[in-house]
Amino acid sequence: MTRPVTVAVRRTVAPEHAVHAQAWVQTGTHLASHFDGFLGSGWIREGHDSNTWHMLYRFDSPESLAAGERSRERDAWLASGASFAEEIGRVQRTGIEGWFDEPLAKAAEPSSGVEGASVEDTTPTAPPTPPRWKQMCVIFMAFLPTTLAMNFLMLLLPGWSELWLAVRLTITTIMVTPLMTYLILPTVTKLMQPWLMKGLR
Repeated sequence: MTRPVTVAVRRTVAPEHAVHAQAWVQTGTHLASHFDGFLGSGWIREGHDSNTWHMLYRFDSPESLAAGERSRERDAWLASGASFAEEIGRVQRTGIEGWFDEPLAKAAEPSSGVEGASVEDTTPTAPPTPPRWKQMCVIFMAFLPTTLAMNFLMLLLPGWSELWLAVRLTITTIMVTPLMTYLILPTVTKLMQPWLMKGLR
């Protein structure tokens, strides 16, 4: 299943270049709007005199994102801002991992309490976040049966029960973690999506 991808980029911009940077960001947003799969973008400054800017953009799939980021047009746009904007961090979010990125969601919202804040109001930049108790319920629903099944299967191995408890837990965790990350949690999340997002849209 293809999932939308949200990218959050932190850049340093000297305060004296703020006007140029705003025009540069708006040009980048206009450019990206012509790329296939583009879903929206936004940006926010930490304060009027801050040199840290948070910029976000979202595509409908990793493939669309990769195509947009490889384009010559984007390379030219990045080059045009190289003299005043320096990238210092990047985070990419897809699926369930985006739940836990509250700063990302908040940075995408207009806020009168942050000087210099500006966001594209017509396009979403981050998915809504389900309540923590719902996240906990879904993770529990995925984790408990997976762990029980794995432990039951491992008991069928000769000599397994004689191993030191810490060794058994380590081996089981190593085996369960990729299953949870790439198969179980995405599946359970998709099935529970209507309940998770109820009242948030």
